[in-house]
Amino acid sequence: MSATDGRPLGRVLVTGAAGFVGQWLLPALAAEGAELFALATDPNVPSASPRVPPEPSGVTWLLGDLRDDAYVRHAVQTARPETVIHLAAISHLPTAAADPALAWDVNVTATARLLHHLEQQRAAVNPTVLIVGSAEQYGRDASHTMPLVETAVQAPRTIYAATKAAQEVLALQLWRATALPVVVARSFNHSGAGQPPRFLLPALAHRARELASAPAGTPMPVGNRSPVRDFLHVSDVVAAYISLCQRGTPGEAYNVASGTGWSVQQVLDKVLARTGSRAVPTEDPALVRPVDVPVLIGDPRKLQHATGWRAQRSLDDIIEDLLHAATF
Repeated sequence: MSATDGRPLGRVLVTGAAGFVGQWLLPALAAEGAELFALATDPNVPSASPRVPPEPSGVTWLLGDLRDDAYVRHAVQTARPETVIHLAAISHLPTAAADPALAWDVNVTATARLLHHLEQQRAAVNPTVLIVGSAEQYGRDASHTMPLVETAVQAPRTIYAATKAAQEVLALQLWRATALPVVVARSFNHSGAGQPPRFLLPALAHRARELASAPAGTPMPVGNRSPVRDFLHVSDVVAAYISLCQRGTPGEAYNVASGTGWSVQQVLDKVLARTGSRAVPTEDPALVRPVDVPVLIGDPRKLQHATGWRAQRSLDDIIEDLLHAATF
């Protein structure tokens, strides 16, 4: 999709820009001709993986903490963004569970602060704001049928999921109250080169690669293998985000999903087959989450109809990227 298709991106402010998705998003935005302002707590460290796109030239980095009101006000006033993509979050479920107050501060209160300062400067610029939520918001409810559509009941079952649902509530409240153009993405699982090993797919790829030459029968520690998830390649996710900034309807939420579910066991089978490992998956209680939603598959048709977006990469592509990453 070209920058002339739908709303122009113009000056784009990306929060959490040094994170996994941010590494992929900045080059994709640059390819669309956007002027980039990147927010992060620490300087960007280029990925060691040759499969992660290099950082584009001309990015203005504004370092600080979104919990700092003066920093957020300065960043908004400096960037004067026409588009905002809000990635910054405590996105690792166990980390959020271990420190709920931090998760609420970063995922909800910091979002409220950012939205407030964006709304305050609307006399000069009226930005389109993409709020990045999560499939975890749906949780588990007796009414659910797969794939989930955007009208499905949200029944969060983790701290992380609750913070993302609250983030969406406050963002859409501001849209209703002030007409600030807010678009919401509910993103299902995504992965690819550069994702930290504390997340499921890179963890499985790392363990399988380490055990590729181990004797047959060597135990490979794994968590619960029954959950079913909808996986997207990170490059498809950033394409969806850009499409929503250009063509998403303010006040609406969109699933960013493939519509296909894979169990952890099916993913594990693919990883082991690709590496040739003869290790035996063995459940490790330390890796089993106490609260797990059995199935999360998203219906992507609303996103597809609104933007023309279609996923281009497969689960096999994700696994290939992870296995060829230089480091984990």
